[in-house]
Amino acid sequence: MSLDLWDPFPQTFWENSSFVNTRIDWRETPEAHVFKADLPGLKKEEVKVEIEDDRVLQMSGERKVEKEDKSDNWHRVERSSGKFMRRFRLPENAKMDQVRASMENGVLTVTVPKVMERTPEVKAIEISG
Repeated sequence: MSLDLWDPFPQTFWENSSFVNTRIDWRETPEAHVFKADLPGLKKEEVKVEIEDDRVLQMSGERKVEKEDKSDNWHRVERSSGKFMRRFRLPENAKMDQVRASMENGVLTVTVPKVMERTPEVKAIEISG
């Protein structure tokens, strides 16, 4: 298992990847953080999405090795198999209790809504005297 660190947002993001190289996009919209992972050939039952107490989003699963048939003659094996796990530390504005996940056509989408920032209310104070 290898540990890859990348920290474009100091103290808010880290990840751990292992075995299968799973590519994940993370984009932030005004309303949410959206993660998309390419998981071709996996069923939703083979993937786990979890949230840890300290604002860590974890996506994991396993791509099984195809069953070998004694009469098969393999010429090339390029598709990876094995376990994968990716972890992301979410920023303070993430609503951890409202995370949603869906899977369609081999793409896992995890949506983490954001706490909407309040614009401070400014009240003018009359100056006397």
